[in-house]
Amino acid sequence: MSKQPHPDAIVSRGAAVRLGGRVVWEHLDVTIGAGDFVALLGPNGAGKSTFVNAALGLVPLSAGTLTVLGAAPGERNGDIGYLPQRRSFDAGLRVRGVDVVRLGLDGDKWGLPWPGRTRQAETHRRVDEVINLVGAGAYADRPVGEVSGGEQQRILIAQALVRRPALLLLDEPLDSLDLPNQASVAALVSRICEGEGVTVVMVAHDVNPILPYLNHVMYLGRGGAVCGPPTAVITSETLTRLFDTPIEVLHASDGRLVVVGQPEPPAYHVDRHEH
Repeated sequence: MSKQPHPDAIVSRGAAVRLGGRVVWEHLDVTIGAGDFVALLGPNGAGKSTFVNAALGLVPLSAGTLTVLGAAPGERNGDIGYLPQRRSFDAGLRVRGVDVVRLGLDGDKWGLPWPGRTRQAETHRRVDEVINLVGAGAYADRPVGEVSGGEQQRILIAQALVRRPALLLLDEPLDSLDLPNQASVAALVSRICEGEGVTVVMVAHDVNPILPYLNHVMYLGRGGAVCGPPTAVITSETLTRLFDTPIEVLHASDGRLVVVGQPEPPAYHVDRHEH
């Protein structure tokens, strides 16, 4: 599927979402440029996953505008690779990693391969290409339930990439991974962003594993959102203004950031899932 270039991947102006009578976020004015690697941060309940769902057209706006790849949300989902929140595959699942990746191409046909030898050959080539891109060749033929959490994430990222998307929406892909795997997956996503020219929006609870690779940070809070370079957004002054409460950003000797005060610090690994 051919992709038409757009100067910006996601643009919102005065956007708001209301669910069950509660305002999740409002006054959202953000611009995510094409080819950027953006971390979407904020405390639990700030609406990070809601923003992803709004970009996919799954949640309607209650005010304002939102465009994704130059169109209304949902209209260009064929050009979006999406990795939802997850825990892990059941250890007894016998589906192979390569089959999980292939579902990204033909899953809308109930797992049946495209007809015709030429199309099947194209499918095999593209699946092999993305499996190699994410470095999953050594275990892609094994049942996905038998490989590690980090290896499963690589398989799922390959699935999200298989249709050559212009935009990747990754909802907490580092969740439940140990620190080495977090760093490895973050570096992989960065290489994909640069090498494939894909815009990446990654929902994250802890910015530190991905901080070296980011172009921009979007921080959701009670006062809307702030989007910009990490050094401009993750500061005591900016977060204090966003949350209208004293926030202090500390810089550890190893380069990691620690956010102290309310809201819940993004560097602390507590329950990361929004309910």
